[in-house]
Amino acid sequence: MKAEEVLYFTQKEEEFATLLIDIGIKRNVAKVLVYLANTDEATSREIERGTDLRQPEVSIAMRYLKEKKWINTRESKAESKGRPVKIYSLSRPINEIIDVIERNKRKEVDNQLALIEKARGLIS
Repeated sequence: MKAEEVLYFTQKEEEFATLLIDIGIKRNVAKVLVYLANTDEATSREIERGTDLRQPEVSIAMRYLKEKKWINTRESKAESKGRPVKIYSLSRPINEIIDVIERNKRKEVDNQLALIEKARGLIS
């Protein structure tokens, strides 16, 4: 059996994930983003172990991240028989992803403020 090194969140990474969750990013997506931001690449199994998420939660997060085009995926032959293993990495630096999240949040706030102004106009 091959020995495997599993990465776990530090206090700083936990705090980063919590901040992303507080911003409105789903918990599983936030944890996967933080994990991938701190490693060059990882298999879904490594992500499951390092983030303490279950396989379906990781799959849902990966689907979301693929839709956003924030991750790259490649396949590697498994050491034994069976399916190839998928290996994931961020497609762009985490700072750029945070910039995208910020722009989206600013649009949301602007839309909400416009609705408030419209409501005020109806009161007068």
